[in-house]
Amino acid sequence: MGLSACSSSGGADSDIVTVNGGEPQNPLVPTNTNENYGGRVVDRLYAGLKYYDGNGNSHNELAQSIESSDRKNYKITIKPDWKFSDGSSVTAKSFVDAWNYGALGTNAQLQSYVFQGIVGFDDVNSKTPTAQTMSGLKVVDDKTFTVALKQPSIDFETSLGYAPFYPLPDAAFKDMKAFGENPIGNGPYKFARTGAWEHNVKIDLVPNPEYKGGRAPKNKGLRFVMYQSFDTAYADLQAGNLDALDNIPDSALTTYKKDLGDRAITKPTAQNQHIGIQQNAPHFGGPEGLLRRKAISMAIDRDLICDKIWKGTKLPARDFTASTLPGFDANLPGSEYLKYNAAEAKKLWAEADAIAPWSGRFEIAYNSDGGHQPWIEATANSIKNTLGIDAIATPYPTFKTIRDKVNTRTIGTAFRYGWQGDYPTMLQFLTSQYFSFSDTNNVDYKSPEFDAKLNAALAAPTEQESWKLVGQAQTLMFKDMVDIPMFDYIASAGRSEKVKKAELAWSGLFDFENIEK
Repeated sequence: MGLSACSSSGGADSDIVTVNGGEPQNPLVPTNTNENYGGRVVDRLYAGLKYYDGNGNSHNELAQSIESSDRKNYKITIKPDWKFSDGSSVTAKSFVDAWNYGALGTNAQLQSYVFQGIVGFDDVNSKTPTAQTMSGLKVVDDKTFTVALKQPSIDFETSLGYAPFYPLPDAAFKDMKAFGENPIGNGPYKFARTGAWEHNVKIDLVPNPEYKGGRAPKNKGLRFVMYQSFDTAYADLQAGNLDALDNIPDSALTTYKKDLGDRAITKPTAQNQHIGIQQNAPHFGGPEGLLRRKAISMAIDRDLICDKIWKGTKLPARDFTASTLPGFDANLPGSEYLKYNAAEAKKLWAEADAIAPWSGRFEIAYNSDGGHQPWIEATANSIKNTLGIDAIATPYPTFKTIRDKVNTRTIGTAFRYGWQGDYPTMLQFLTSQYFSFSDTNNVDYKSPEFDAKLNAALAAPTEQESWKLVGQAQTLMFKDMVDIPMFDYIASAGRSEKVKKAELAWSGLFDFENIEK
């Protein structure tokens, strides 16, 4: 349902930039937001120690200085006179309290894994914590705190612009769920009013006058309009009822450049699509499941789907991260499982049948509000035609619906999911989704050997050595065929005639603060 009534065609809202969005899965709390629709709003409402520009380069935001001689022990000093949008001060305690809240196991935050490198995380993150705060975090004074890591980390300083590391005001801890419905942040925007989140309709943001950082808005506000169909969103874009759309529907991929002219936007971005299968799905546990995942991957003709469905706006996946990231290697051992090979797929499927004969049908779940139906149906058909099994695409009405099923381990079938980079390193993609203790581990991959390789990559003395270890970690992932990588993105987007400037950032989202009407 595209809500054209929320358009910027005139009146008091004519200066507001309208952009496409969707219903966030959870209240807008940074440590519990691990999906795209909530994340794009959270990143506007909050400011961290660092921020990432449109090219993915990191810059200090609240950080006055981040000092470390060993990449293990850090002294962080924040800039003076920063305030939250309610006028309360941002202090060192605002960061330390927010991180401790995010890490505490009883708070069950989806992004708790990001704090795993901090000393004391293991004590607070269990279901029955032996401590309430991480011993590696210490407040020195209002503007200074220290962080002790378990081991050196090549990624830690870069990661400090990532949402789970944002600070929170004291008001948040009184009732976190209620706070997430009407958040008080310190970022470039704030809620336009109490109740600015109209569920399944829109979220209205206006510039935050308290913001002092490098992302000052060049527009008078943002409205995230929640669509059930990218076709409807594209029609609104063409009609001038939507100012910027970050995902052109497949039905317009052959025409959008002609339709929009110089308002069409194309850019390789750090995004991917996968098909996940959790271990509790019938026939997908143990050795049988490993054979079946490899067989299904080789039964999918990614090249044909990229050509016929995506019209060249996606690239067949070659690893578990994204091809635009530094250190990417397209020829890792095991990457042959991502190439279409009907004979090998049938052979592996028969080996799985020898363990336990296949029964039922192979379903791939997808959210109907994300423009995924054509490629999921094409994927199911490729599997069906190659393996001779009943494979179908199964729609869920909204992104939130499918994510709730995935997160509670009740989906019971294969499902599509994607990742859009939060900061531009391969380690960010891998630690978030495949560390055994990550709550964003969609497929329940648990491998001590893999965890050790990632930890070694984090502790590496140089980027080149880290990339080599990341490659070794991904080779293990191919051996275990943890899920089924599908595509990397060449993003297709557009702006309306009312917009002078709208550019995609490195992640595939708009550089929202710099959209100009």
